[in-house]
Amino acid sequence: MTTSPSEDLLADAPASILVIDDHPLFRKGLAALIGMAPTLRLVGEAADGVAGLAQIDRLHPELVLLDLNMKGMDGMATLRAIKQRELDCRVIMLTVSDHEQDVVEALRAGADGYLLKDMEPEDILEHLREAAQGRLVVSPAIAELIARALRADAPPLDRDAAQLTAREAQILDLIAQGLTNKLIARRLAITPATVKVHIKHLLKKLHLRSRVEATIWALQHGGTRHG
Repeated sequence: MTTSPSEDLLADAPASILVIDDHPLFRKGLAALIGMAPTLRLVGEAADGVAGLAQIDRLHPELVLLDLNMKGMDGMATLRAIKQRELDCRVIMLTVSDHEQDVVEALRAGADGYLLKDMEPEDILEHLREAAQGRLVVSPAIAELIARALRADAPPLDRDAAQLTAREAQILDLIAQGLTNKLIARRLAITPATVKVHIKHLLKKLHLRSRVEATIWALQHGGTRHG
């Protein structure tokens, strides 16, 4: 599937990022870090969820870096507000909390990644580059935690028992590769809305509640199989 010249120009443009965090010094450090990457561009900052939502409406960032524990409207409430309003941005939690309940709740609420603030700066920057390309990003310790949480829940069905359709299995594998709905739609020459419907069905069949869980589950069950 070919892309237009305008799409190619957009693909080459730096990914726009908004930071929502109530610690001014951390925001300053993150701004300096993002400034080191030509493929990333900081477009705004906010100290709480209410201001952050207003900034999203005004700036339309591609990525939102969201702290979990903030005064006023906290990160979880902000995440849910973004997802309920179906704002066109990906949300990466960037927080100090590695508590299983926080991680699982955020990912099941629709977070597109979960990074810990105590990671090395170069590792955070590399994960942000990956997120800008539409990849799922989680700190290594978080991936292990998610896998443990999945095992603690009712065991998910395997692919055959779940009776996934060929298209659902194909989309599951593309999710596991880290592709966004838009990229999946482009790859399969279908609409993002159709992709969303397929994801809803495959999550239900697999007894999962988020695309991040689906990614971990797919990797646990033999990786990707379909183009």
